[in-house]
Amino acid sequence: MEATGICANKFDSIKNAFEDIFKDPQERGGALCVKIGDETVVDLWAGSSDLEGKKPWNKDTLVNTFCTIKPFAAVAALMLVEEGKLELDIPVAHYWPEFAQGGKDKITLRHVMSHTSGIPAFRLPDRNPAMYDWEQMINDLAAEPLWWQPGTDLGYGTTTYGWIIGELIRRTDGRNPCTFIHEEITQPHGLEVHLGVDQQDYYRIAHFDAAKGRTGDPYSKHLRAVVAGDSQDISTLAFTNPGMSPKRSSDPRWWAFKHPGACSHSTASGLAGFYSALLAGRFISTQMLNEFTKEQSSGIDRIWKRPMRYGLGCMMEQKADPNASHCMGPNTFGHIGLGGPIAFADPEREISFSFVTTTSGGHTMIDPRAQHLAALAYAAI
Repeated sequence: MEATGICANKFDSIKNAFEDIFKDPQERGGALCVKIGDETVVDLWAGSSDLEGKKPWNKDTLVNTFCTIKPFAAVAALMLVEEGKLELDIPVAHYWPEFAQGGKDKITLRHVMSHTSGIPAFRLPDRNPAMYDWEQMINDLAAEPLWWQPGTDLGYGTTTYGWIIGELIRRTDGRNPCTFIHEEITQPHGLEVHLGVDQQDYYRIAHFDAAKGRTGDPYSKHLRAVVAGDSQDISTLAFTNPGMSPKRSSDPRWWAFKHPGACSHSTASGLAGFYSALLAGRFISTQMLNEFTKEQSSGIDRIWKRPMRYGLGCMMEQKADPNASHCMGPNTFGHIGLGGPIAFADPEREISFSFVTTTSGGHTMIDPRAQHLAALAYAAI
């Protein structure tokens, strides 16, 4: 299948590899963007955005990119830190007194952003019926007790991250957190990254489908087995209570959902453009960017059940796990989304990379399709 878009001559190998992905009849659609500094050297898309294969993928097609939005929320919070409205090491309860319930009075913004807060998941009962009600979820989260003391263990806050940081933004800035991100980060820079898609743009949203036979790496297989077989395991609760699933990509409630940690709809160029602007110092200072990308936590993550390294709201290159490597430099940072989307940057080479897809694979970390494309991009440079 021939891809549409632009590709600088020296990156022809990437275009060929991207087109080769679609030789698999299970592939639906996807897009790829690579920027060097502010220059876009690759911006390609191919396939279809519907499940029937009748609607072509376009430059402005939006795909559900799930948790790739977490660094946006982190940068928004860090902008408020630089304004003096938030502090990294003051308890969350200082800004949100109700949050102190359940032994959470010592959790700081740094704990939340580095996934060491001790509140990575909701216990039962089922939170899915209330997940679109911000006030209800905030009240439930404020009442939720700790799983462990903050700073003593590592556990990815699949959905709790977005609600905590979002509520801190709301309480210290006054705006809805998704409005803040739109007005301060995405809109001024023309980034097609949406936290709640406007109804008039629903027609642009692509639909997910699962590919058969893609079982993933051993860590992914183990995690999927746990989630499928143990309804009360902390990982199961983190990913299903409430649930973040590609199945939601056909639900208008999900399209409109404003959650700054788990729900986003984007183009590949929009995600790559965020990292390009971030590296250029357009959001936060160099000093704050260094703090954002400095290792804040590492070890076996109790939610992912694999070795992880985090900065302040970003995933960092994992040398201990080749299946989680960005296949670029040692200081790469960024974030994945469920089912295959990813966006990250290599600060040494000033590379911003994003791959989005609607063909959900079996890897819970970096998808092999994106790894191969990233390795080719790095080799071309």
